[in-house]
Amino acid sequence: MADSTRRSFLKSAPLAAAAPAQGTSAAKTTKKPYRRTSFAPTGAPQRLSDHLYRFEDTCQVYVIKDGSRCVLIDFGSGKILDHLKGLGITQVDWILHTHHHRDQCQGDLIAAERKIPIAVPAYEHHLFEDAENFWRNRRVFHLYYVRNDFNTITENIPVARTLADYSTFRWQKTEFFILPTPGHTLGSITLLADIDGKKAAFTGDLIYAPGKIANLYDTQINYGGSEGIDMGIYSLARLQELKPELLCPSHGDVMADAGTAIRETITRLTNYYRFQTGLDPVEENAPYAVSPHLICHYQTTSSFYCILSNSGKAMFIDYGSASGLHFGNFERATPATDRMRFVEHSIDRLKRDYGVKSVDVAMPSHMHDDHMNGFPHLVRHHGTKVWCYENMVDIFQNPRGQNLGCTLGEAFQVNRSFKHGEKFRWEEFEFEMTHSPGHTEYQMALFVTIDGNKVAFTGDAFFPNPRNDGTLRHNLIFRNHVENDSHLKSIRNLIEHEPTLIAPGHGKAYPVDRQIMVATEQKFRTQQQYFFDLLPEGETDFGLDPSWVKIYPYQMLLSPGSVQKAEVRVQNYRPEPMKMEVALVAPAEWRIEPDVLTFEVPAKSTGSRAFTMTIPKSWVPPGPRIAIAADVRARGRYLGQITEAVVDIV
Repeated sequence: MADSTRRSFLKSAPLAAAAPAQGTSAAKTTKKPYRRTSFAPTGAPQRLSDHLYRFEDTCQVYVIKDGSRCVLIDFGSGKILDHLKGLGITQVDWILHTHHHRDQCQGDLIAAERKIPIAVPAYEHHLFEDAENFWRNRRVFHLYYVRNDFNTITENIPVARTLADYSTFRWQKTEFFILPTPGHTLGSITLLADIDGKKAAFTGDLIYAPGKIANLYDTQINYGGSEGIDMGIYSLARLQELKPELLCPSHGDVMADAGTAIRETITRLTNYYRFQTGLDPVEENAPYAVSPHLICHYQTTSSFYCILSNSGKAMFIDYGSASGLHFGNFERATPATDRMRFVEHSIDRLKRDYGVKSVDVAMPSHMHDDHMNGFPHLVRHHGTKVWCYENMVDIFQNPRGQNLGCTLGEAFQVNRSFKHGEKFRWEEFEFEMTHSPGHTEYQMALFVTIDGNKVAFTGDAFFPNPRNDGTLRHNLIFRNHVENDSHLKSIRNLIEHEPTLIAPGHGKAYPVDRQIMVATEQKFRTQQQYFFDLLPEGETDFGLDPSWVKIYPYQMLLSPGSVQKAEVRVQNYRPEPMKMEVALVAPAEWRIEPDVLTFEVPAKSTGSRAFTMTIPKSWVPPGPRIAIAADVRARGRYLGQITEAVVDIV
């Protein structure tokens, strides 16, 4: 009966259901490996200390020995395996890679054949285990993204473990701290460990020799850019703070005077960067005191604010990436299913220069990743609590749920949430939070008096207007969920609370007065009238919201044999109830229950209906990600497949 109901629905909706693909085969073929050359390095391993050796291959391969076992840092052609017996080593427990370039890993398939596990930087894992897919999609024509990911291996390499930034890899009695050091590549890491009484840093190609790097072409990411130089300076400064005693590069000689080598390299790179760009590197960006208890850092990718209590505890309002350069390049390099990279910034300087003792609470002005990319890091490494406006909670804890602009691809827990108009106290400060839609539905305005200033933290809602027309500048991004009166709600919050200082999501804090806020309200009335005039009568908010019908969760992780519960959610902007009929369009082998979802959504409200997808164990996915769609009839009118979700196969 269910099948006939579904067939009836789809038959009444012409071309709604796609026919199953013909001629596909579930048979798996055995892929022949690439041919290998007979080239090999000459020479023998050099002993650096009791338990540390170096072998010069296509890169320097480092051997850390413990009895008859060892760990290898990078692998080159794999020729090191022929020399281990002479060092008294019978087992390689791990290969740890500093970055993905072929000179580091071209012999890895030999290691895989011998079942040696391989660990790689977390933000380059796809350039090892999914290299063939990378090559299927890498643009060569119309090439302006000139990043040298062309130095990626040609065949997939099995990855046993990823090396997460700021984590520790433990082997025998040795602990390797994983420091993110982008520069030579965007995902590069440095591994630091105490070996034979010295803190050794295995730096990959971050540094070649005192004052030198291996090449310049690997530091250029975008056409004409010097991004890797800027990042390399930043990475070397972070490495210097950890006070390594021995630098072990992938190319070049081991450096025993690590501090001098790092300082010389930072100086030369900085001079070169200024020569090429006319700019100061990100490492020289610094926060400033708006007032004694309010510190602003506006040169990071989005402005973030530190409210400093008399006790030394800090509340952060936002905490994104170290710079726009970091954010933009990490974002572009991130695979579709991953979260972008984050490197810690500013906290040491806030402690040193302003007396911050701890980051107690972090609050996002809104849900966008450029403003809270660092929140999971704060939680993990600083014990920070996250507080936010109530409608952001699900976005942070279930980021796969919705298809919204700028969602961070990592879940984290929220410790406390607030309603519109709720007042609360933190340390000696009294706050009030309001809902502030417009830039996104998931945004707050936070009001507090600090050092005599009535401050409004408004995220990306309002900025000084370069037109100098007596109003504040705003923005409009429909994928963020905008309704016709969203911006009006936000500006009325400001008019009601009468702040004297706005702390925006980008740029410096600036003074504001009632006159400019009232003029901005009038501008938003004009915008609202444009919405009414341009869109069909009675359909205004439907024409602003691309996701008034949606499948939740939007991104799903499924595998053959699994069962997924999901919902179709509907936002009804009409003044009367709306009857919905929805059928899911998915692979023919899947079982969808119920077959057709029929429900009514109350006027000016939301409604939903749950369904279940069952995937047979025998189902062979056509690829690592597929899309499913929802075929929709609303109020008896057939609208078609107006919404979708994506399924990642695991």
